[in-house]
Amino acid sequence: MAIWQLQEAKAKLSEVIDTAKAHGPQIITQRGVKSAVILPFEQWEREQENGKPSLLDILRSGPAGDLPIPSRGNWKMRASVKF
Repeated sequence: MAIWQLQEAKAKLSEVIDTAKAHGPQIITQRGVKSAVILPFEQWEREQENGKPSLLDILRSGPAGDLPIPSRGNWKMRASVKF
């Protein structure tokens, strides 16, 4: 797994993709921080088929938005600030 700086990956995108196909995932860093991974499509497709939920699936499995919000009760509101 190679690590590419963003500017180098942009300049050599075809090479990054070819390397990912031949040698597996390629990491792209942005200002020294790992930011993205280039995967061969077949590997990405296999991982999707393995039943790993996507972020969208996780969000959809949550509550429908009807969360009970307690009333404020006798809490006092602050007086507005005048400038």
